[in-house]
Amino acid sequence: MTDATRALPRSILYTPALSLDLVVKAWSYDADVHLIDLEDAVPPPGKAAAREVCRAALEKAPAPANTAVRINPLGTLDAVCDLLMLAESPVRPGIVVMTMVESPVEVRLLRDILATAGAHPEIYVTLETPAGARAVDAIAEAADGLILGSADLAATLGVEITWAGLLATRQAMALACARYGTACVDTANFRLDAPEVLAEEIERVRELGFHGKVAVHPSELATINRALRPDAAELRHARRVTEAVRAADGGVALLDGAMVGPPFARRARMTVERGDAWNARFAPTGAGASAAGTAGSKATDSKATGSKATDSRAAEPRAADSRAAEPIAADASAAEPSAAEPSAADASAAEPSAADASAADASAAEPIVADARSADPLSSDPEAAR
Repeated sequence: MTDATRALPRSILYTPALSLDLVVKAWSYDADVHLIDLEDAVPPPGKAAAREVCRAALEKAPAPANTAVRINPLGTLDAVCDLLMLAESPVRPGIVVMTMVESPVEVRLLRDILATAGAHPEIYVTLETPAGARAVDAIAEAADGLILGSADLAATLGVEITWAGLLATRQAMALACARYGTACVDTANFRLDAPEVLAEEIERVRELGFHGKVAVHPSELATINRALRPDAAELRHARRVTEAVRAADGGVALLDGAMVGPPFARRARMTVERGDAWNARFAPTGAGASAAGTAGSKATDSKATGSKATDSRAAEPRAADSRAAEPIAADASAAEPSAAEPSAADASAAEPSAADASAADASAAEPIVADARSADPLSSDPEAAR
């Protein structure tokens, strides 16, 4: 499996490890990845208790392979205790999220430490320091995913959390992740009282090439999933593009009044492959949860020596939680979750059949004998997730 076909999460719900009930209730919400937070969302006096909550929660997790744990900054005593807990836990998370990373050396060190305990999770890095932003290319190569940490980064820069203030970092992340096939996940939206802000932010990061977004409240998940999960219509069109270019012997064709050529076909193939990979791992039906290890951590000689698959104990089928769905945000002023979360039958998460790329589609594509240059692509809890 190539990096392009790794399963990339589109929504990650952060839950602080403040109580076992809080974490368990979060599993009733429709997120690709459920993250248990041991870092900023837990005050220093509660760190030890949070680790006990995390371990107990992992043992109850319906899909450990799609469960993440955010640890304290490497180099702190809390991080040492976090890693010891994970090493001794009978159930390991499929993803470990690092914080305050400044060098790819830290990522490789964490892989080596966990490997000594027989654990090979995907490693995601929270990009939240100027040094980390400067080394974003090397960190993206070493990690399996990058998550923008806007609060700490903005605080260090001495700026407000605005689109303009973080645009350069987002662009650098998108370029680095595209180069190495690394998951690119946007920061949380802190305006829980303004859903239009969330929608606008999602549209903008999608245009930059981001794959997913963090949520700190379940009410945000429906909007994130609807916008970022594989879309049935988009996948059908991608299949038609690949067929049109194939029918033109790999050249330029006219499809529905628009010129398409090799660059369009390459993007279309990637869209389909990523859609297939997402469905195999994250589809709400639960059919793909046990296959999560096939899209596991990067394991080239220069990045990791362990197996691509996550710990075998993490690959359990996803089960529906029968417990009542309640908001997980600690802030009582946070918005209540929306009445309807996307269902397994939501068209935005549906995988179209192979029949979409039919002969009729090919007939709509008219080869063009123009100069190949004419085929250029048309321009055409906030503390829980810094």
